[in-house]
Amino acid sequence: MSIGRTSLALALAGTLVACGGGGGNSSPSTGGTPTPSPATSACSLENRKAWVLDQLRTYYLFPDLLDTGVNPAAYATVQDYIDALVAPARALGRDRYFTYITSIEEENQLINSGASAGFGIRLAYDTSARRVFVLEAFENAPAFAQGFDRGTEILSVNGTSTASLLASGGPQAFSDALGSSNPGVTRTFTIRQPDQTEATVSVIKSEYELDPISDRYGVKVIDNGGTPVGYINLRTFIVEDAGTQLRAAIDGFRQQGISEVILDFRYNGGGLVSVAETLGDLLGADKVGQQFSRTIFRDSLSSNNATRLFETRPQAIAATKIALIGTGSTASASELVGNAFIPYLGNNTALVGSNTYGKPVGQIARDKAECDDRLRVVAFRTVNAAGGGDYYNGLASVYPQTCAATDDIFDPLGSVDEASTGAALGFLRGAACSAIGQAGAAGQSQRGQIKQVEYQAIRPTEPSAAQYRIPGLF
Repeated sequence: MSIGRTSLALALAGTLVACGGGGGNSSPSTGGTPTPSPATSACSLENRKAWVLDQLRTYYLFPDLLDTGVNPAAYATVQDYIDALVAPARALGRDRYFTYITSIEEENQLINSGASAGFGIRLAYDTSARRVFVLEAFENAPAFAQGFDRGTEILSVNGTSTASLLASGGPQAFSDALGSSNPGVTRTFTIRQPDQTEATVSVIKSEYELDPISDRYGVKVIDNGGTPVGYINLRTFIVEDAGTQLRAAIDGFRQQGISEVILDFRYNGGGLVSVAETLGDLLGADKVGQQFSRTIFRDSLSSNNATRLFETRPQAIAATKIALIGTGSTASASELVGNAFIPYLGNNTALVGSNTYGKPVGQIARDKAECDDRLRVVAFRTVNAAGGGDYYNGLASVYPQTCAATDDIFDPLGSVDEASTGAALGFLRGAACSAIGQAGAAGQSQRGQIKQVEYQAIRPTEPSAAQYRIPGLF
């Protein structure tokens, strides 16, 4: 039975969706409302662990890197048991918490409508200076309405200073202070804006829908020394509506004759392979019928290997130059798109910013519906038309050109004054740049306030599906 990547019909699982996943040390909650109640024996902790072991034995991409000898009784949660099973793969950098258990209901809501709950902000932790900044604020979420936006610094949470939280327990202590993602959770913050004004505000967590492309800065046309450049900031591949929004954005570029593009994936932890394929089509009007990617399963499932060709899209352009802005939070589906264009564009494509997470593998979903359990199991790897794909050390290891730049959080995303966007425009103009990885190449942020934000996507005690897919989300 076929187990293709984008719509998987498997015994015991129903219709499933393949994901490019996300980076970071995080493992989603098993929350949600199962039907029937997990109090049944089928949903006992023992039976859920046994089910997980069976799925991994059948589908895991690295069967020789499963430690099936670990004692399931030694682990208090299903996720802890999964982490023990895949520990050999993790030690080799092949599965850095990519295999996990989550809620069917919760993930489906996220995919179908972008439904999430929380403050609606991404956070950057500068642990050396004991400071926390907002990287991005979602416009229809509660924190944005209270003055949180890119560059806002959080000075305290409920009267406890950020510095003392980080000193006592690192970023995890700060994460814990923010509380669960449940609607109704309230926190009082003291915040400082980039202009140094301060305020104390209360924010109530609520449900909101994640917009994959911001209406403020998600799509722009930038004059780059007389050449129009199309800029797209895609927040996530996990929401299905991202495909619709990308088609509209690229169609606008097509109507203006644009062929040079900046893909800003700096916080994009991945998501649906189908959305990545759509974006590839939209940028590859001149590549129809050629290979976008090849999906490779374990040897025992090799009958499911498949080659995805570029397909015709009426909105598509033939991109001649692509600058991909990345950071350590750029993972999976984001990396898949960039990797796909390397054989075709060569030195006309570059990775800008810093090295990406390094996740050339994807997950299929295996469902135990009566328990509301969805196991996202690493089951396939992808390669480009030249066979390149093992970028476990990040895309900087395979890109023909890289340009180091800071993530300048004190300038708006998409602004020509923002360091990474400026570096991307420079590459497209043919300007010289320092390669990612060179000492000191990151330089100073535009306003000189911090040299480099040390960004970490810290997992809450019980992360939601959205927090796994969208690094730094609270």
